[in-house]
Amino acid sequence: MDYRLQRRLAAEVLGVGEKRIWISPDPEHAEEIANAVTRKDVMALIKRGLIRVLPERGIHGHASKVRHEQRKKGRRRGQGKRKGKATARLDPKRDWMYRIRKMRRFLRYLRDKGVIDRRTYRRLYRLAKGGMFRDLSSLKRYMVEKGILKEGQV
Repeated sequence: MDYRLQRRLAAEVLGVGEKRIWISPDPEHAEEIANAVTRKDVMALIKRGLIRVLPERGIHGHASKVRHEQRKKGRRRGQGKRKGKATARLDPKRDWMYRIRKMRRFLRYLRDKGVIDRRTYRRLYRLAKGGMFRDLSSLKRYMVEKGILKEGQV
């Protein structure tokens, strides 16, 4: 018998995928199941137990759960486990966000402490935005070279 309609309706009613729907193979009920064409009919069959939900499939092994928990804690992430470039593991946008936020935080700190004036702050801010500095240390190096900061000031 072709129970495609009944299987689809049952899956919608029960809120699961069609693969998880079990329909009774008993030939005595075949006609009755085939005639169920509305949600109401299908719900009646579910109540009678002619249509049921199968349990979820998948790997529920203890070892895989433990490994997953260990990875969440930061274990098993060493150099030997890594494949691909660093940019493959951390996308470039997020990397940029971390770097630029750190530089902007530093510039804000200097401006608020009075180490640099508003105009210098704005100029350095724009340079940072333009990608002039690779990281915070290169920003500091630039500031020392230009005489904005002294060597051990910050």
